[in-house]
Amino acid sequence: MSPFWQTILDALKDSALDTLKIAPFLFVIYLLMELIEHKAGDKTKRLLSHSGKVGPVVGGLLGAVPQCGFSAACSSLFSGRVITLGTLFAVFLSTSDEMLPIMISGGVPVLTILKIIGTKAALGIVVGFIVDLIVRRRPDSEHIHDLCEHDGCHCEHGVFRSALRHFIEIIAYIFVFSLVINIAVGFIGEENLAKIFVDIPVVGSLISALVGLIPNCAASIVITDLYISGIITPGVMMSGLLVGAGVGLAVLFRTNKNIKQNLAITGALYAVGVVLGVAIDLIGIKF
Repeated sequence: MSPFWQTILDALKDSALDTLKIAPFLFVIYLLMELIEHKAGDKTKRLLSHSGKVGPVVGGLLGAVPQCGFSAACSSLFSGRVITLGTLFAVFLSTSDEMLPIMISGGVPVLTILKIIGTKAALGIVVGFIVDLIVRRRPDSEHIHDLCEHDGCHCEHGVFRSALRHFIEIIAYIFVFSLVINIAVGFIGEENLAKIFVDIPVVGSLISALVGLIPNCAASIVITDLYISGIITPGVMMSGLLVGAGVGLAVLFRTNKNIKQNLAITGALYAVGVVLGVAIDLIGIKF
């Protein structure tokens, strides 16, 4: 067999084994996440809508909780002028999408995971307050439309079916991106691939944040996998995960009619993710 096909075959084998190893544990995680969503989802949204001036604190803390569609719901809350722009930023920056289950199933130490989640929540809160200081417009309506824009969140099917559907979708993404990463490592080499992100850290953060903007769980999966594999630095990882608000941005563009505002929010979110990620690497923060 030629070296080319041997590399492909090895990548397929390694990706399949890695995926199968985490599959049972991952399903249990999603089952627990669905239980959280069904039991506490509506309560957290009501709490957020009545948070007032402390909205960024509430948003940053609740955004860190693994809830299906929470960032999407908050986009609709902002579009209905129920929450402030700063609160929206706090939620977006603290939301980790698929980071938590992937890290848990990947064997990342609990303390490390808590540090990452805590850092994202803290940064989200700080940025949220800064945004509200700059943009002083307060919520002007208690009316909210399209609140149930849960794109990609199948919470209406019951806990088990929702967890199973989510699990199947994510496990497929994991296999595909593991395959892509393993093929890249096989042909390019892990050290050479890491140099793309490490030798020029600013470029790494620019790329990672751009990937994080993709309104799909695949973005946080590939960024988390690259970090677990040791290919990207903590700062590069944070750049991508900070802007990775799941389908939140997609719902924002659907429910908020002010396109210029949506583009400005997206650009500001990207800039914040890049700057904070670069700063983390320059300071030398490790998780």
